[in-house]
Amino acid sequence: MSEEILINVTPRETRVAIVENGMLQEVYVERASRRGYVGNIYKGRVQRVMPGMQAAFVEVGLERAAFLHASDILRTPSADVEPEANLATPPINELLHEGQEVVVQIVKDPIGSKGARLTTHLSLPSRFLVLLATSKQIGVSARIEDEVERARLKDLVQALATEREHGYIVRTNADGVGEEALRDDIAYLQKVWRAVSARFPNAKIGDCVYEDLSLPLRSVRDHMRNAIVKVRVDSRETFERLLKFARQFMPDWVERVEHYPGERPIFDLYGVEDEIQRALKKEVPLKSGGYLIVDQTEAMTTVDVNTGAFLGTRNLEETVYRTNLEAAQSVARQLRLRNLGGIIIIDFIDMVDEEHRRQVLRQLEKSLTRDHAKTTVYEMSPLGLVEMTRKRTTDSLERQLCEACPCCAGRGTMKTAETVCYEIFREITRAVRQFDAEKLLVLAAPKVVAKILDEESAAVAELEEFTGKSISFQSEEQYAQEQYDVVLL
Repeated sequence: MSEEILINVTPRETRVAIVENGMLQEVYVERASRRGYVGNIYKGRVQRVMPGMQAAFVEVGLERAAFLHASDILRTPSADVEPEANLATPPINELLHEGQEVVVQIVKDPIGSKGARLTTHLSLPSRFLVLLATSKQIGVSARIEDEVERARLKDLVQALATEREHGYIVRTNADGVGEEALRDDIAYLQKVWRAVSARFPNAKIGDCVYEDLSLPLRSVRDHMRNAIVKVRVDSRETFERLLKFARQFMPDWVERVEHYPGERPIFDLYGVEDEIQRALKKEVPLKSGGYLIVDQTEAMTTVDVNTGAFLGTRNLEETVYRTNLEAAQSVARQLRLRNLGGIIIIDFIDMVDEEHRRQVLRQLEKSLTRDHAKTTVYEMSPLGLVEMTRKRTTDSLERQLCEACPCCAGRGTMKTAETVCYEIFREITRAVRQFDAEKLLVLAAPKVVAKILDEESAAVAELEEFTGKSISFQSEEQYAQEQYDVVLL
């Protein structure tokens, strides 16, 4: 499988696309006006302690106070015991008090009306490792499944981090790398940590003492692996920065970084723009003729699987099974592409055969193995529903690029012209009873006025007779369908 990283840079926005075998799998967007905060370290002050929630709100200089749960607060462990071993979490008011200064790291960006999520367990990522500033443990990513390789990497890091002031997590990218690369990463992380920790004493409340890399550098650091054959960037300046970064941290792969000088936009060349537009739609077509309906709500995301035009060739059960298998692969891709997180419910088409149900679930789990975010999939329910979770650290693609419709306020539906007509009639009756006026003028959308003057003209005559007032109507092109005004003359 060949993969490419495409980087599109404009003065106010940077976008990164991960393309596998010509098909877009992931897209990241970073705007100058709204950069992500995940990974940044701040000097903060406890604003409010909430014992009922076992949490505190911390002022870190962002628009909203950030959320810090008791389980994410570093505690001084018992002698010779790692912090992770103290499982019982004490009450929040024993850990923090209002006005206390704390050094915190953002683990989840502000999403919707919620503030950022914080932790005091500080960490710094590099190419192959993550430095754990408040722990001395050595861990290996669960994505590295070979036990021999896991043991080799753990032994190497333990040997290289001789003084062991900090712990380390070996990242998935480290699979198969040698001693020298790990030694360089440890030296780099220790140097960065010394610089960061030196800023703590003089930092003011709200100061950012460590900021993660920009999106292009972060993408190369986190996604560069053997399967990546090219990194193509359309900005000469960003290309030079990437080259410098690659020479320092991944010299073997410098040749894979290319500048794209073409006149045709790089995302157009690879069809990425069209894929992004499709990812903002609810319906996802399947090659067989079936389709998915992806519905993102505040509480969860639901995915409904339908056979659509797929008729199959043998029998109903086989048709449903084939559709569900294809849907399982497509769902895994859509979760990555749309960056959907939290609780996800997938409504597969009902299957009678128990083996078919197992195979579909296995296909979903297999397709999710390429997802960089942590996912947990539960057994299929008797109704054919699969519950799963996907770790969410940033807004979904839709919420980054779109806003609620001003006409329907995000409901996805509007009141019919008929419904608005009857609302207007009630408002006229209400206005006549409250105020004294000879005439009334109604301003409304053209479609609503047309319906009133055509199909509801008899009702208007009855209303004029009932109220004893003259009622006239005026179309306003700028009005949304649900919008109207009753003016007393």
